[in-house]
Amino acid sequence: MLADTDYMARALFHAARGRGRTSPNPLVGAVVVSEDGVIVGQGHHQRAGEPHAEVHALTEAGARAVGSTLYCTLEPCCHAGRTGPCVRRIVDAGVRRVVASVEDPNPLVRGRGFAFLREHGVAVEIGLEADRATTLNAPFFTLMLRQRPLVTMKAATSLDGRIAAAPGKRTALTSEAANRHAHRFRAEVDAIGVGVGTILVDDPELTTRGIYRSRPLARVIFDRRLRTPPGARILSTVGAGPVIIVTTDASAATAELRIPLEARGADIEAAGDGTIEAALDRLGRREIGSLLLEGGAELLGAAWDADVVDAVRLYVTPHVLGSDGVELLPGRGFSTANLKDRRVEPLGPDVFIEGYVHRSH
Repeated sequence: MLADTDYMARALFHAARGRGRTSPNPLVGAVVVSEDGVIVGQGHHQRAGEPHAEVHALTEAGARAVGSTLYCTLEPCCHAGRTGPCVRRIVDAGVRRVVASVEDPNPLVRGRGFAFLREHGVAVEIGLEADRATTLNAPFFTLMLRQRPLVTMKAATSLDGRIAAAPGKRTALTSEAANRHAHRFRAEVDAIGVGVGTILVDDPELTTRGIYRSRPLARVIFDRRLRTPPGARILSTVGAGPVIIVTTDASAATAELRIPLEARGADIEAAGDGTIEAALDRLGRREIGSLLLEGGAELLGAAWDADVVDAVRLYVTPHVLGSDGVELLPGRGFSTANLKDRRVEPLGPDVFIEGYVHRSH
């Protein structure tokens, strides 16, 4: 007979199948195992507003759920949102035991689901594969616990640590293999963020290319003085997802700057004092759980100095740009060797490095 860890591993596998589809809800997987150790139901949360993982697994199990053990990667919900409470379905199905990885940090749940199950005679065990389950849901945990998105700093650098050949100069560094890899990650996050300098220099669209994305992709421009040109290419792509320009209260009040941008479909968001913390707070209120910061140097530096960078994705290329090049985080002692859960992967001629600065728990 398989062990609890084997069944939870399968639940985690199913949870990961929802990547890029469930936000602002978490990734959740569930497996129902009969008293004699047979998997009789399994499922995952597929998208926000649709049935949760436990419901899919219990529906598949049917009458075979009586006396079973339910393995789930997150505490079952106990409140009625867009779907009904999963704990009631679990009790009604006759489940004898629930093994869960981690408590739900959502204030509407946060232990209440476990309490309901115990009150109705269901044995509850918590903590199996908690680290894996929490890491899988790092954006959700960050949004719930810090009221802001998980911030991932993404950059391509030369071998000598430069991100551009000179200030204000557009510099292509990465290979096609690295570009495909970057777009796969773009397809999973809630939003991409850049500073207005990147818009002025590169005029990007910030869309996903060559990869299917099932949800709209928010694009965020950090622009305290509303310097974004109404003719910027990104404003021709609002059909792919909202374009949010985060500015200060003072700039947002300037009608002659707002009107042409809003006419092109931009969503102007006033973020109080214009700090990166205030901007992230506004994005958190919009239920944006993951933000990929792609540049430029000033924005990345501001985010690093504010200690809001949670993760790093770095593409190191074989180019050498020399001392005139723009450094990534100059004078800040940044080193990928200090990243937690560091992972390195070759991508054609480039090397991909990722890891955490802050963990979500």
